[in-house]
Amino acid sequence: MRRLLCVLGLALLGACAHGGARHEEVRVERARPADVSVVVESLVAQHGEPHRARIEQGVQQVASLWREEDGDLAAFARDAFIADPAERQATLARLEMVLEQLDGHLNEMVRELRRPTDLDLGPLLPVDPMLAALDPGAHLTEDLFRSKVAFVALLNFPVRPLTELTEKGSALSREEWAAARLTGRFAQRIPPRVQQAIAEAGARADLYVSSYNIWMHHLLDGEPGRAFPRGLRLISHWNLRDELKAAYADPAGLRKQRLILQVMDRIVTQTIPAAVIDNPRVDWNPFTNTVTAAPPDTVEEGAPTRAVEVTGAREPDTRYARLLEQFHAYRQADPFVPTAPTALARSFVLQRELTEERVVALLEAVLTSPVVPKVAALMEERLGRPLGPQDLWFNGFRGGSRPPEAELDARVRKRYPDAEAYARDMPRMLRALGFSPEKARFLAEHIRVDPSRGAGHAMPALRRGDFPRLRTRVEKGGMDYKGYNIAVHEMGHNVEQVFSLYGVDHTLLSGVPGSAFTEALAFVFQARDLELLGLPAPDAAAERERVLNAFWQTWEIAGVALVDIAVWHWMYEHPDATPEQLREAVVRIAREHWNRFYAPVLGAKDSALLGIYSHMVYYPLYLANYPLGHLIAFQIEEQLERSGDLGGEFERMATFGNVVPDVWMQHATGAPVSAEPLLRATEAAVAGTGR
Repeated sequence: MRRLLCVLGLALLGACAHGGARHEEVRVERARPADVSVVVESLVAQHGEPHRARIEQGVQQVASLWREEDGDLAAFARDAFIADPAERQATLARLEMVLEQLDGHLNEMVRELRRPTDLDLGPLLPVDPMLAALDPGAHLTEDLFRSKVAFVALLNFPVRPLTELTEKGSALSREEWAAARLTGRFAQRIPPRVQQAIAEAGARADLYVSSYNIWMHHLLDGEPGRAFPRGLRLISHWNLRDELKAAYADPAGLRKQRLILQVMDRIVTQTIPAAVIDNPRVDWNPFTNTVTAAPPDTVEEGAPTRAVEVTGAREPDTRYARLLEQFHAYRQADPFVPTAPTALARSFVLQRELTEERVVALLEAVLTSPVVPKVAALMEERLGRPLGPQDLWFNGFRGGSRPPEAELDARVRKRYPDAEAYARDMPRMLRALGFSPEKARFLAEHIRVDPSRGAGHAMPALRRGDFPRLRTRVEKGGMDYKGYNIAVHEMGHNVEQVFSLYGVDHTLLSGVPGSAFTEALAFVFQARDLELLGLPAPDAAAERERVLNAFWQTWEIAGVALVDIAVWHWMYEHPDATPEQLREAVVRIAREHWNRFYAPVLGAKDSALLGIYSHMVYYPLYLANYPLGHLIAFQIEEQLERSGDLGGEFERMATFGNVVPDVWMQHATGAPVSAEPLLRATEAAVAGTGR
């Protein structure tokens, strides 16, 4: 085994070196129980009865994924089982070191392949989407199995089920946690061709979404004048939603909101004319669905040359064709993950490490809470009108005086004319958030800022020596408030990514428990974006507003997440569905959820609004992370308020690493993940307003 330990690094690097080759799929032959028993007894005879429990578990773990072409299981086990504790510890450290380098460099390769499609670097070349679809790591896991490296891990370290990690995780040592994450990585053996298919489908969906823009100046509604300013180009759904929210501060806001709602409905139902997507040379009335050539004096200067099509032919269900491609790609992995044989199971059990039943219960606790009508009544009082479907994105819970959107845009553009200006200002912003000057400088030096082609995102680094990327949209003339708000959110992700990579004690534990947790930490930053622009810090009344806003955002996105989950159940029940059938199902599911949870509060029976989120198309089953993130963020905010040290607490939480959710939350806040703190605080906030 000592000889094996010496060559582990070379074996891993060799696996990567030939990872681009396609392997033919073979029939999977599992080891027979009788063979497994023989191997176990042979190892016990070799190493002694005290090792029996470890031997039995390790051999079973290997046998569950061993294939006929992998060779002689008994010979491998005889050579690779490690009885000496010191040698096991050294093996864990070696694997941790090499996997960090492999993951990190592969991540950098993906980043470079996707650079033209992710960043606003000018027109795309025909080859760019092809490059973005490449996954240089698609063969890595299979090569680690073929080289037997994965089997070394499975033979010598336990795979711990979610129930054990949740119930006993607080008692595990950090080294035991690192070993659990190592074997968890090899608990499934998905073929490279399937990994590549998933990457290709994801790249196509991502490009479709990142190019889906609406030129708002060209929306007509039959009323005099144009509702939106010239040059306003909004991506769906993010910017459309944010523009709707910003309209609350506009005297003509209701007109704008109704236009946006109608555009959203056209997108979900796919009755949007194909000619109006990212086209500034046509005018469109989304109510009558008519398309006309835009007068020459309304066409934006420098608008891309494009043939003027005035046909009203609708988009041909492209939205749902891309979603079906994702489904069929992910479904190919099902036979190779017996512990989680659907994309739904993998999303909850393996990725979030929270069961679907528990997540749904948390979301429904918010959606059906008795506090919902109380908050709605307060909103009606403030608006001076009955609530409508646009109020799903109500933006009126704001503490202190908030400048109009146009003033915020001007302030942001002046400060951040380009992405580099934002990067230069990060040390100041981080100090203002509560990080020491030294820590703020360290964090800023480890984050790179890029102009995004899409709405924006944070891309982590996976090895020390590399740097997370902050991507945000910078329009011509500078960053607007929407782009800035997203940038502050992404900066929260990046700070977490720096701490959880550079500050964690085991890189096998780098990161946080799941996407909901990094979303929660990003929300902590995003909630302070106005303060970072120099506006006043919140007082007690503003704190009540923050609670109400957190509740309403959670209530809004919880229903969206349930629609996403229900759509994936429908696809599994109808695997041969066409894009048209999927469209009909999504619209029906969105309307059913609207009628159950939202129509009693907002009216507009049979609205399809819950189907607008672009994540449904390009980021399968991600949406539940947002309401979970809000719940987790609220618990984190309570802890930050108790301690009064945002910088220190943020670092303490983020450097705890990727353990299961409840163990992380116990460490961070002293309690497991729950909706109750937010619901209690919302009741108190409503009472504090005098209602």
